[in-house]
Amino acid sequence: MSSIFEFAEACLYRHGIDEKLTLTHRAMQLLREDRLQLAASAPALPIDDVSFPARPLLLPPRAMPNRKLTTPEGVAAFFHAIGHVEFVAIYLAWDLLYRFRGLPEQFYRDWLRVADEEAQHFALIREHLRAMGVDYGDLPAHGGLWEHATDTAGHLLARLALVPRCMEARGLDVTPALIEKFRQAGDSQSVAILTRILTDEVGHVELGSYWFKFVCREQGLEPEDEYRRLLDQFYKGGRPKGPFNRELRIQAGFSAAELDWLER
Repeated sequence: MSSIFEFAEACLYRHGIDEKLTLTHRAMQLLREDRLQLAASAPALPIDDVSFPARPLLLPPRAMPNRKLTTPEGVAAFFHAIGHVEFVAIYLAWDLLYRFRGLPEQFYRDWLRVADEEAQHFALIREHLRAMGVDYGDLPAHGGLWEHATDTAGHLLARLALVPRCMEARGLDVTPALIEKFRQAGDSQSVAILTRILTDEVGHVELGSYWFKFVCREQGLEPEDEYRRLLDQFYKGGRPKGPFNRELRIQAGFSAAELDWLER
């Protein structure tokens, strides 16, 4: 494979976990070596045909195992849930660059880097889980994450609003408090993993903000108005619930007006 779209198609439509990680890192290596083609030669395949591993079993949120951080089982369940978020995030980054064509080359470079960092996050969590005697897939996982992609498969601005600027931005709100809980428990390994993820995800949300505003300008739209309109249209449940980490969200490209609207 020599094209970023060939790598994307393989990562999205083959279900092997280890192969997906290997291909993602290989594509990033080729990009760094300036040996990866960024032009598409074939149209995108249907999003409904994207392939996921047989495990974990996908269930509704109410069926998730207890994630209380006061027991080893709860900590394992917590990191399994985080691992699933990071695994689906690999798909979300690949699908974003695969499905939406005709954008500047930097768009594809940026989202491949995001896919590569999500793959690194997943590998860190998987190793952490194995040290606890659990592997990814041993526990059920929330089945609704990918719906953000299928709901926005034909709408680039909606995808940017819902995935990096909504789903991933939620991590900026909740992760600092989780880091502090593990720090108080003396769990330095968990602190290190969550801190690495948080640091990278500020950058991912910032990229989402940058490209959301870029596409709005290209289409003659006002970004703040369009963000509110798209969340009203596509976000299930009204709008995201707070509290919101204003400092990190502003660092990641949110405006004060957007945050005021979210908090209202």
